Amino acid sequence: MTSVIRPNRFTEEQLINRNTEASPLRYARSAGILYLLITVAAIVAHFYIPSTFIVPGDATATANNIMASEPLFRVGAVGSELVVLLSEIVLTVILYVLLRPVSKTLSIVAAVSRLAMTTIHGINLLNYFFVLKLLSGADYLAVFGSEQLHALVLLFLDAHSYGFTIGIAFLVLHVFVLGFLIYKSDYFPKFLGVLFIIAGFGYLIDSFALLLSSGYETTPVFIAIPIAVAEIAFPLWLLIKGVNVQRWEKRALETA
Repeated sequence: MTSVIRPNRFTEEQLINRNTEASPLRYARSAGILYLLITVAAIVAHFYIPSTFIVPGDATATANNIMASEPLFRVGAVGSELVVLLSEIVLTVILYVLLRPVSKTLSIVAAVSRLAMTTIHGINLLNYFFVLKLLSGADYLAVFGSEQLHALVLLFLDAHSYGFTIGIAFLVLHVFVLGFLIYKSDYFPKFLGVLFIIAGFGYLIDSFALLLSSGYETTPVFIAIPIAVAEIAFPLWLLIKGVNVQRWEKRALETA
């Protein structure tokens, strides 16, 4: 009698755990939403704010722009970047869970490299706070003239730009591994993996050229387009199609 009741209770517990545990499809949808959130926040932080406040080569105009709209600078630059960084942490974990059935080791490599980028970008935010401190009018800054302060502001803004590029250099490894894992997964379309591998070369060329070549300042269109296509196609697939749950579960059982 006891031997009959225990299996039934165990089965009920299994069913409860199965119902409460997030499915791979839910993870895929969540990843797509996070990608979308990161994209919007990144556009504000990395494109809108620099184009609105920074006047290339003109430290005084740049400083005046920031002082005239400091709340917008704080929310747009710092706030949006924090949204990106916090979302990146969650997205990294979800991608690891989704791709772990293909290769646990490579999924860890992809996750660590993306988290390395996120860490660098988090530290890089200090440059924005240095800018705000320089323009705060604190008494200890009286030793600097206005032109010196403005020059330092532009210096830290430039440092932030380089810090961002250094972070992207660490993302290169993530993109290559992500592309390979997607290609080998069988539960995502292979073309998405190919797109990311092509995008990886774009990230590699762009980030290293920005860091190592003084004459390279703007990303060429032929590099930007493959990156944009991959970064748009995958989130859309996650949101619209998600993941082939049956194939994901099959791979998960095979590697368990």
